[in-house]
Amino acid sequence: MSEPTLESIEDYDTLKGEKKKVIWAVVVASLIMGVIYTIASSYYEGDEPTSQDKTYKTVPMR
Repeated sequence: MSEPTLESIEDYDTLKGEKKKVIWAVVVASLIMGVIYTIASSYYEGDEPTSQDKTYKTVPMR
């Protein structure tokens, strides 16, 4: 069994057909997921209150 050479690989120089569509779909899906993640993380980012903003109430003892 011999290993394939660069000349025997059909799409060595350029991607064609179905493989090219799959690569583009993966790239576009990754970009869309990145944009959605960025928007969601900036939208749901909550500010942590500082120690001066925190108010603690005492619990009454029974």
